[in-house]
Order: sequence, then C-alpha cells, then structure tokens
Amino acid sequence: MFEFRDVLYKDILDLPDLEIQAGIVTTLVGPSGSGKSTILRLLNKMTSPTSGKIFFEGKDLAEIPSVEHRRSVAMLTQSPAMFSGTVGDNLLAGFRFQQRPLPEETELQETLYNVHLNKSLASSAMELSGGEKQRLALGRVLLMDATVFLFDEPSSALDEDTERFVIERLTGQAKEKGKTIVLVTHSKAVAETYSDEIVEIAGGKVKGRK
Repeated sequence: MFEFRDVLYKDILDLPDLEIQAGIVTTLVGPSGSGKSTILRLLNKMTSPTSGKIFFEGKDLAEIPSVEHRRSVAMLTQSPAMFSGTVGDNLLAGFRFQQRPLPEETELQETLYNVHLNKSLASSAMELSGGEKQRLALGRVLLMDATVFLFDEPSSALDEDTERFVIERLTGQAKEKGKTIVLVTHSKAVAETYSDEIVEIAGGKVKGRK
C-alpha cells in the first residue's frame, strides 16, 4: 500500500525500502526521537521527504492532492485538536469540513461506545479530561471511515483497562472492514498483542521487522 524508495528526511530518517502492507495492523516501535511520528506525518502528507519518493497504492504521493489523500488516509496525532461546542459537534467536525453527509445519531452513539467514552452527545467537549478528549478525537477519526488510519500513541492518556478495550475495538473493526492501520506505540504489550507486523525504528532507520 505504501512504499518508501530512498527516502531521506533531514537528518531524522533514512528509509531506502520501507513497505507497509494493506489490510493489516503495522506497528512502529522504537525509542523516543527515532522518527516514528515523522513517518506517520510523511504518510499523511503533513510533511514531505527531503529526497526520495513515497508511493500510495502505486501513485507518487507528491502528485496526489493533500485534501484528496486525507479522505483515504486519516491521522490521529499525539495532541489532537478539540473544537468548541459539544461532543457531537466534535464527532461531526470532519464531515462538515469535507462537506460530506452527516451520519445518523445512532452511529455517533456507537462510536462513543467503541472508544469507551460514557458521555452524551450534548456534553461540552471542553470539559472533558485529557483521556476523554483523546478518546473523542479517536472517535472523530474513526467515523470518517477512511481506508487507512494512522495513530500516533492513541492510548497514551488511557488507563490499562480502557487502553485494552479501545485498541481491541479499533483493530477488530479495522480487520472486519479490511482497513489498514499504522500505529505508533511505546507499549510493548499493545504492539505484541494487536499487530500483524512490528517494525522497529531506531536512529531513523529500520532495525528489524517481525
């Protein structure tokens, strides 16, 4: 699905031949500062390589319009934005931005369940805790029903039980629908339990795959 060919990014990444397969959960692991989050930003066109090419489904990513690409490839960053208004408003933000038909309320409720967020759609988003905001942002991304989901530490603000519930729902639904997930995590347990493939990144290079 994604293919890196001789990709360099500043002095951060050196990836001559990284490939990410479609329809599976690929987890990037490695020490802080190794370049994992930068890889996700490259995949989502939030930044561009210094040299080399990245291909998405056989097309040069540089030639795909960013807005068009992000309809297929959705990303949750480590510090996702919260919009003023309600929980429901935040879930619908992406649909309104892309001028897409809005989902039914039952779908919004199901999304809250899937991310373990026990709040009403009318609740104020600004009054949520840090972990609740992270789950709401995760739900907002999942609702967009993209082909590829890029998650940068999606459970970092969650307790262990909530983390397990959310990641199980996330990966389970993705596999049911044939979605692709690229996940960055510092949790060895998450990586080993839910990944189809683990890619170890260190010093901006691929050090191993399993």
